Amino acid sequence: MNRALFGAAILAVAFISVGMMTEQAFAQYMGNVDQSGKTGKNTLEETLKLQRERVESAQDNPSTGSGTPYLAADGVLGASAISAAVFGGIAAAFFIRGRSGRYAAQGRG
Repeated sequence: MNRALFGAAILAVAFISVGMMTEQAFAQYMGNVDQSGKTGKNTLEETLKLQRERVESAQDNPSTGSGTPYLAADGVLGASAISAAVFGGIAAAFFIRGRSGRYAAQGRG
């Protein structure tokens, strides 16, 4: 009986703590602010002007790219390759170590 009560108490504390740690997420609102401080929606002209400026900026600076360095060490593929090398090396060390030793099964390699 005490084990069931203790388990239920731990489970209740876990659920309550998870509920207290989560926060509300609000969507990003892309609107302009008028003189009274209220936000409204972007007009089609404003949105098109902003997109034209972005395209012109990308065309004026072709060396900057999209901003995501895929091949750099701090980029997507670089970080993936480094992670694979580190964790692969650790796994290989465990596999090699596991084939020999005190508890290795006799007659299996």
